[in-house]
Amino acid sequence: MAERTRRIRPSRYISVDIEADGPIPGPYSMLSLGAAVAGTQDADGFTGADPERQTFYRELRPISDEFVPEALAVSGLDRERLRTEGAEPAVALAEFADWVREVGSGAQPVMCGYPASYDWTFLYWYLIRFTGASPFGHSGCLDMKTLYATKAGLPLRSVAKGTMPRHLLSSRRHTHHALDDAIEQAELLANLMNWPGPHASAPVPD
Repeated sequence: MAERTRRIRPSRYISVDIEADGPIPGPYSMLSLGAAVAGTQDADGFTGADPERQTFYRELRPISDEFVPEALAVSGLDRERLRTEGAEPAVALAEFADWVREVGSGAQPVMCGYPASYDWTFLYWYLIRFTGASPFGHSGCLDMKTLYATKAGLPLRSVAKGTMPRHLLSSRRHTHHALDDAIEQAELLANLMNWPGPHASAPVPD
């Protein structure tokens, strides 16, 4: 068993946040992509990283004319500006994949998000569509909402950031800027990974 444990590759957790102009990729577009290295987990446990040290951010050219005004408003991004100034998706996603491989060197990169489902849907679709592969594989994602629900012993659908203990949350504002939010969520992940849960015994004073 000890030999098997030594052979397990560590996971390099990368917090990702995307802003998009609709509910699904293809008909709608991912407009920005932010990522920050959150930490590494190996057989000895989790070690958090400074989430501002290794980051990635791009704004992308829209891939269709369709958009949902309410979704676009959340991001605060200007689609017309991005038509001329946004990066080509094939270029931006190739750069992102290269960055993930670089910061994930010596480990298996894992995308993490809160919740991961929406961001992963766009990210994975874009990676496959524009680069042909995903540096995370087809299932290398971790949902922080599920992680909290499991540790807290709560039904998943009852969980929201507002229900979490405040000491788990980042002190940073959630701005809907993809890089800001990726950094904020990296801090949340580190707090969750190191949290023993609400029912853990309190440490005995010396």
